[in-house]
Amino acid sequence: MIEIPTDLPADLVPLSWLVGVWEGTGVIDYEVDGRSFSGEFAHRVSFSHDGGAFLNYSADAWLLQGEERRPLVSEIGYWRLARPVGDADAGPGLLPATAEPVTRTADDVEALRNADGGFDIEVSLAHADGILELYVGQVKGPRIDLATDAVVRTAGAKTYTAATRLYGLVDNHLLWAWDIAALGRELGSHASARLARAE
Repeated sequence: MIEIPTDLPADLVPLSWLVGVWEGTGVIDYEVDGRSFSGEFAHRVSFSHDGGAFLNYSADAWLLQGEERRPLVSEIGYWRLARPVGDADAGPGLLPATAEPVTRTADDVEALRNADGGFDIEVSLAHADGILELYVGQVKGPRIDLATDAVVRTAGAKTYTAATRLYGLVDNHLLWAWDIAALGRELGSHASARLARAE
């Protein structure tokens, strides 16, 4: 059963099942030019909100090697419904809104429903290793499908050109799969995990 926090802005209701801290393990399986990257990893993901029309996201993963945990990735970002930004919204940068704030209602959000019956979403992620991703996709019930619209890398970052991510709520667990195009390989299976809500 999905519980919707009472202080959640209407824009976030379609994403409400993500809110909380999730922990668990997953597997890596990626091969490039005959070299295999594989193993089990621990993963911790947090979705929170601070009253804005977006979810705050952070995630960390560690490769499990016996009793040792070796850091893999750390990423932060924002998840939000795709909607036109208007005069009542602040930005860009520190520019204030030029109109009075508007409290969006469930009817306002319902009007954003797409032809497939879901809601278009935008996700921006920054990785600690110098990679930035902009994903676009859809949330439809307890399932999210995302694909990169843009990937930006620092000069020193490893080659990484595209990705897709799939998230789903199954038996009260957050399941996800992440396909990547990296190190000269085309888009392919990379990692997946099963996470439970942390107490």
